[in-house]
Amino acid sequence: LLFALIGGGTHGFATTTLTSSTTLSTSSITPTTTTPLAFKRVPFTTSLSAVALEQDQQALHAADSQEDINDKVGVLLLNLGGPETGEDVEGFLYNLFSDPDIIRLPGPLTAFQPAIATVISKRRAPKSRAAYESIGGGSPILKYSNSQADLIRASLKERYDLDVETYIGMRYWRPFTEEALDKIRRDNIGALVILPLYPQFSISTSGSSLRVLQEEFAKNGEKYREMMHTVVPAWYDRPGYVKAMADLIVNELDSFTPEEIKEGSESGDSSCARHVLFSAHGVPQSYIEAGDPYQAQIRDCVKKISEALPGEDQGVQIHLSYQSRVGPIEWLRPYTDDVLPELGAKGVKNLVVVPISFVSEHIETLEEIDLEYRELAEESGISNWRRCPALNTDQTFIDDMADMVVDALSEPAQSVTEACVANNVGDVEQAFDEGISTVGVGGVGAEGDLLAKERLKNNERINGRIAMMGVALTLLVELLRGESLMNIFSSSGSA
Repeated sequence: LLFALIGGGTHGFATTTLTSSTTLSTSSITPTTTTPLAFKRVPFTTSLSAVALEQDQQALHAADSQEDINDKVGVLLLNLGGPETGEDVEGFLYNLFSDPDIIRLPGPLTAFQPAIATVISKRRAPKSRAAYESIGGGSPILKYSNSQADLIRASLKERYDLDVETYIGMRYWRPFTEEALDKIRRDNIGALVILPLYPQFSISTSGSSLRVLQEEFAKNGEKYREMMHTVVPAWYDRPGYVKAMADLIVNELDSFTPEEIKEGSESGDSSCARHVLFSAHGVPQSYIEAGDPYQAQIRDCVKKISEALPGEDQGVQIHLSYQSRVGPIEWLRPYTDDVLPELGAKGVKNLVVVPISFVSEHIETLEEIDLEYRELAEESGISNWRRCPALNTDQTFIDDMADMVVDALSEPAQSVTEACVANNVGDVEQAFDEGISTVGVGGVGAEGDLLAKERLKNNERINGRIAMMGVALTLLVELLRGESLMNIFSSSGSA
């Protein structure tokens, strides 16, 4: 991103310098560095629309008469959010069900989404409210997100002498992403690093949050023209994140007593006395067919973490499953509630369950895993249950997030639009065709091949979207029949 603050170079960005004239990179900024950053920018001339091009030319003229520009750095953390009290539950559910990235209705039915969301949220609210009551009355996700933001800011200051402002933008409950953007504008942020708090990218999580940003930037581009931005769409493969996860899992593996290990060795049909089950949040198979990279990233993530764990030669066997599936349609397999009985039938006694899609405790770790899945596991004969905690405020994780901010500032930027197009989020082509500037802030991400890539993906999307109609029809049928909807929504969708 800092490349943009000088001008030229990749994506219209030039090299970025420190006040000491040293090129900004992760190798040149090391912990305890005290050199302040000096920002300077030349606007872009790569926008697809004539309006954006004219705006770039006007900004270029303004830059000629202004030597110094705003050097304030902001970090925006994106998450789903969750109800803080029982009274918030119905409103949270309405926002969740209103999101077209969660329930993808066929074109003719999209006008009915608000009405459908109203009915579903009212029907689901009592059960969801009870689930939140079982974990203390509300979601702790905002508390953890705020703590993560504060600690990331402190790590950047302590280790890089970099002053930043941090912001929380929730998708479905307060503080909403739009509220965070209002604060960012009021604080006059000049460079913004956008970090979804999801290690792996999915259309329904990171993609939904980025779509909100893309639409806001497209509609109100003038408000953000003095702010550069970059996005880190996924970061599951970062060594710091992998190490933090592996350390937490090893702690749980080491907690099994000699007696428990002996029990596991004698009872199972495997030579491994200890087992690790990575339980990832599921998505419909149709999303994968439509280009969602989530499954591939989950598999790669589990592989990388597993390589840092004891192997089968040390008595540890790894498994992967997906939780929170929806209705009778096909979701990513195998399902966690199928795998647990299977492991029990094989004589597994010692199990560590790892919530791999989440970086903070919330309803799906505290209620779905800790209560529902633990009960199922024990009923299936898995007597020694462990659950790996979410990363929360783990220091290795926090420092890696701070490193990620520095890396993002020192590498060529990726705009919100680029991230959306690369991961098949939304109807970016329609926005281009309408002449709306969806090329990020200041024209970032408007290379000529961007739209071409989007169009090439259309054929791949068609089959996936047809399949997604099945999701919508399933929801409507279940609603009309008055039957329970989805586990994901009964636990209030990752909150």
